[in-house]
This record gives sequence, C-alpha cells and structure tokens, in this order.
Amino acid sequence: MGRKYFGTDGIRGTVNQGYMRPDVALKVGLAAGKVFQRGDHVHRVVIGKDTRRSGYMFEPALAAGFVGAGIDVIMVGPMPTPAIAMLVKSLRADLGVMISASHNPHYDNGLKFFGPDGYKLSDAQEDEIERLVDADSHDTLVNSERLGKATQLESARGRYVEFAKATVPVEVSFEGLKVVVDCANGAAYKVGPDVLWELGADVVEMGVRPDGFNINDGCGSTYPQQMCQRVVDTGADLGIALDGDADRLILCDETGHIIDGDQIMALIARNWHKRGKLKGGGLVTTVMSNLGLERLMLSEGLKLERTNVGDRYVVERMRKGGYNVGGEQSGHIVLSDFCTTGDGLVAALQVLTELKQSGQPASQVCAQFEAVPQILKNVRYDNGDPLSASKVQQSIKDAETKLNGSGRLLIRKSGTEPVIRVMAEGDDADQINSLVDGICSEIEVAT
Repeated sequence: MGRKYFGTDGIRGTVNQGYMRPDVALKVGLAAGKVFQRGDHVHRVVIGKDTRRSGYMFEPALAAGFVGAGIDVIMVGPMPTPAIAMLVKSLRADLGVMISASHNPHYDNGLKFFGPDGYKLSDAQEDEIERLVDADSHDTLVNSERLGKATQLESARGRYVEFAKATVPVEVSFEGLKVVVDCANGAAYKVGPDVLWELGADVVEMGVRPDGFNINDGCGSTYPQQMCQRVVDTGADLGIALDGDADRLILCDETGHIIDGDQIMALIARNWHKRGKLKGGGLVTTVMSNLGLERLMLSEGLKLERTNVGDRYVVERMRKGGYNVGGEQSGHIVLSDFCTTGDGLVAALQVLTELKQSGQPASQVCAQFEAVPQILKNVRYDNGDPLSASKVQQSIKDAETKLNGSGRLLIRKSGTEPVIRVMAEGDDADQINSLVDGICSEIEVAT
C-alpha cells in the first residue's frame, strides 16, 4: 500500500496544495509528538527552517501541534538541515524537524524529520506518524496541565558555527585562500560565510540576501554558473554553491570548472584512506554515480557500494557496513565521523583543508578521475505508468543489448515529482546519447 504523506525525503509539496498545508502540519506535529513521547522525561523537539516565506506559516502550525501533544518546542530559525540533526543530539531532544524543500523553488516546502540519534526516521516511524495523522486528533491531545511550551534558541547559530569549525584540524588555517560561497539565498546565508571567515578565508559572498521568494532562484548548487563566473572574475581559489537547506553542495575550481559530488567523495575517500582514517574499506554512493568513480575505487583496492537514490539510503548502507564516507553525485556528502546526514558546508571544509595542506590548486586536487560520458534526461508524465508500455520496455532491452556490458543504463521514476529519469553512461558518448534519446522518445509517446 502506498504512503500518503511521506516521500523519499520527508513530506514535500506545493505550498497550500495537497498535503503541504498548515492544517496538515498541525496534525503532523500532534502525531509526531505522540510517537516520540517515550519515558517520563521532559520531551523536546527542535524546529528549524530555511528562508521561504511559507516557513512563517508552517513553523507556528507545527509548534502548535507539538505543544498540544505535550512536547516542548525549541525554535532555531533559519538554519541548515544538518544543523538541526546536530542540535537534536546536542540538546538531547526527542525529535528534530526541518521546514524546507531543499533545492526546490520557493513555492514548494517540506518537512524533514530526525530522531533523537540525529538520523532520519525509519519507514516504520514515518508509517506510525501517518497512521496517527489520519486518526482522531483527540487521541494525541494532552490535558492542559501537560501542554508543552515554545522557546527560541538564540545560541543555535553560534553552536553550529563552532561545530562546523571543529571538523577542521586546529593547526589548519584558510588564511591566503579566497573562497566564493553561494548560499542560494537559503538556510546557510549567515552561517556559511561566518564559518569560512572565522577559519581565515577571504570570503566572497553570494546568495545571502533572502527575501522569502528568491531561494534557489538562479543561484546555489542547482544553478552554479554565476558562482563559477564569480570565481574566475575574482581570482578565487574555490567556489562553493550550497542548496536551499545547505545539505548538499557543488564546487568549482579556480578555472570555473564544476566539481560534482563524485569528485568530492573520491578526494575525501582517497585522502582519508592514505591517512588511515577511511572506514569500511571504501565508500557508499547511489546508482547515479559515475562509472569512473567506481573504476577509481577499484583501482585503489577500495570498495564502492551503490544504493537507491536518496541520502537516507546512503546513510543506512553506511551504518550497516561501517563506512564513514558516502554521498550522491548531486552533492549530498555524508561524513559520519562528523555528521549523521549530508552537510554541504562540512564537506567543503574538507576540500579546503586539502587545498591548504597540499598547496596545489583545486583544478589538480579535485580532478580525481576522468568521468565516463554520462547522459541524464528527464521526461515529465501526467499519469499512469509509461514504463510499463511494451515499446518502452523493448527500447530499454535493445539499449542494454547495444551496451553489452560496456556501460550502464538506469531508468527510474523521481521520488519527488512526476518525472522519469533516463540515464546512460559508457565510453562512447555518441552511442549513449542515441540510446537515451531513443528511450525518451518512446516514453513520451506512451505518456
């Protein structure tokens, strides 16, 4: 049976449509509050948000639900998603909620949940919240003497700044490095530049003037072109583009060349391996990561494990296999020595540390492997299941036959929008272009 509210990364949708409404958020607060009341201690939830205007609507709605369920609410304002995961553990809270739709436009929003251990919730926990959302709300309400209270934590920003700085060795200073940081007019618009400046970098700020509607609007990790140009124009050593909730990043070197999550993972994994810090004998990534990364890991005697798309699946495999480096090509980088979820800023600090220690430019340090040509195209559909069409299935089989083991083919539905993603990679760029176009054409006919 399909799930009603939760998708691959919490609850997400268009504001004031479907389930992304304040009345639903209140019910979710009540339900989650009921699920995470365990024991006789004072129960707490940490609520953060990004800079979307709709956050002003969802924050009090969630808070009202939690207070009604007997949970004390600690609100921290605009903060990166990984900061909420960190604060849940630091404050010994029972639950954390981040109000954000990540890299989506301002008219979307979402709710991401973290348990007391700082990790995203399990499917079973999300299912239990769903069940209670649709149940009689009187079952989750407490008597008036047991109501929670809501407070604002003014020190939250400083706590996260110190946490992020502590991931850099104390003997390392970024003095002498010029860094462009694009905060996507999102959750890291203050803490991002603060961390880099306090570590000694010469900081060029971008995307630090949110107005409630310009989050991810032509900026940040989804649109890094302006950041790349600013790096070249200012003679910076590295460019950092975060997304709206700062749990992922894209970098660029001093020439303006994009550095994706695969190259970042390769750099960190190899360096940590040389220093005896790498755990699990390799890294964990998703089915979308480039074949060149896999070949590099194997050539180093390291493993590469693939999961379904979604950082929660990466984290689950990392925990199961004892890995401390994992992530996604899109820039979710999970370094479990420091974080329980992806942290774009912390990952960028590891790259800057290597630049400083090696004394080499980013164009050399971050070029870890030659990427195999990879083509990804999206086909939007209205309803039904175009992938089940016989001609679509035949085109996929034909493409696999032509690749004949020399590349990879991946066709999947997006977990957050009505889109089918068609990806192929192999050593022959013309061939994979042709294969992807052929499959996309058949899907378009079937929609």
